[in-house]
Amino acid sequence: MALSPNFHTILTTSPSPKLPFVTSSHQRSHLAAKPIKTTGYNLSTTPASGEKWRVHVSFFPAFLNKGKDAKVLKEELLEAIAPLDRGADATPEDQQRVDQLASKLEAVNPTKQPLKSELLDGKWELIYTTSQSILQTQRPKLLRSRTNYQAINVDTLRAQNMESFPFFNQVTADLTPLNARKVAVKFDQFKIGGLISIKAPGRARGELEITYLDEELRISRGDKGNLFILKMIDPSYRIPV
Repeated sequence: MALSPNFHTILTTSPSPKLPFVTSSHQRSHLAAKPIKTTGYNLSTTPASGEKWRVHVSFFPAFLNKGKDAKVLKEELLEAIAPLDRGADATPEDQQRVDQLASKLEAVNPTKQPLKSELLDGKWELIYTTSQSILQTQRPKLLRSRTNYQAINVDTLRAQNMESFPFFNQVTADLTPLNARKVAVKFDQFKIGGLISIKAPGRARGELEITYLDEELRISRGDKGNLFILKMIDPSYRIPV
């Protein structure tokens, strides 16, 4: 993955600087989800008139149903994205289905203030995105980054995007909270091949909203409309100073 627009769009899809040697453009298995039928208990009683009647009452609190729904929705989402090569093989119909499932999961988000949650801390692996600049679909597969990671440290409000083979590019950024789940992103340092540091220009900025967060999955949406789904791989990871 090229370093500039391709790379930092895990956080955002705002334009970033052109580097002279960057050639790209701006830019669990399958789990069978079984539908859950919510049924209430039938309580029978006999009124004074002798006529029997039933009252349907659910003894399951809303938060229990909510948790059960979130688990099923998450399984359906993971099943939908599993064959899509992180989104590179997604058709418009695939993208629409994934977005619909993500939206349903976002509606039952258990973490209302993700920027105040320790669940956000650590290193995440990108498992799906609609960002073509990250997916690098215009390149031969051999020249695409195999895996992309994003680390966030809430206490320092720092973020880091990392590519794996074949480029190993990195970029770091400062985060400025705009509300309890949205941040402004200002990139400050690119590292080409993990070795050569280049200061990011002032226009390398964007925004990121964290729309779903639990201990193993995160959904985010960028200011250019791209969807990012990530799984937690190392909650202890710290971004190098």
